[in-house]
Amino acid sequence: MTETPEALRRRTMQAIKSKDTKPEWIVRRLLHAAGYRYRLHGKALPGKPDLVFAGRRKVIFVHGCFWHGHDCARGARQPQANAEYWSAKIGRNRDRDVRHLAALRADGWKAHVVWECEIRTPGLLGRLRKFLDAS
Repeated sequence: MTETPEALRRRTMQAIKSKDTKPEWIVRRLLHAAGYRYRLHGKALPGKPDLVFAGRRKVIFVHGCFWHGHDCARGARQPQANAEYWSAKIGRNRDRDVRHLAALRADGWKAHVVWECEIRTPGLLGRLRKFLDAS
């Protein structure tokens, strides 16, 4: 018995994870190897940041380019099917991200976003160190 296209789409979408993603693991390993220690998925903070450096009052989000509407080639892709839905969905995600960053700033936290497309670029560790070590 073959799956209907709707059932296949549903199963595919359910398999997409919101935490412990491959880009997040890469950033976590990089920072841990550099000696930084952190907590994961700060449930008490707006947006549940991926990495929380409580002593420094800093957080890092690792965003997927497509899901959060980044302006890179991968983030600018528009789905062919149900384009209106996806455009609205990504717009809501971007609005929510802005609200979460503003709420964190208002609470005295500094936030940094690492985009999926930046993960394999040279100098990522240097940029993260600059963010984490700045006062």
